[in-house]
Amino acid sequence: MKKTTSELNTLFKRILDICFAIHTQYGPGMLESFYESVFCYELTKAGIAHQRQVGIRVKHDGQEMGLGYRIDVLVEEEIIVEIKSIRTLTEVDHKQTITYLKTAEKRLGLLVNFGEAHLKDGIHRKVNGF
Repeated sequence: MKKTTSELNTLFKRILDICFAIHTQYGPGMLESFYESVFCYELTKAGIAHQRQVGIRVKHDGQEMGLGYRIDVLVEEEIIVEIKSIRTLTEVDHKQTITYLKTAEKRLGLLVNFGEAHLKDGIHRKVNGF
């Protein structure tokens, strides 16, 4: 059953709290795969269901075209979390997350760049009809 807006916002805040705790402990400079591993470990500790590297098959003209991309982390089947560890996000990084939301038919996403000196500058909420 899909979560209500309030439930999604509460879950999103829990995800943000985990991201901030990770960045506070490690700061920038680690590999994306490291941040993803720690993030998923913390989700598990918090009892939050999630899947890593979820392959999404994409259709074009009603025909399946195969694997289009992999979501870094899908939280409780509802929130896409894309993890980066780069100096600066580009416009393409933002648009990519929106594309993922649309093609996966999800309403809420988080693009997080652990490469920022201050994580607040690397947190970007993305919505799709929400």
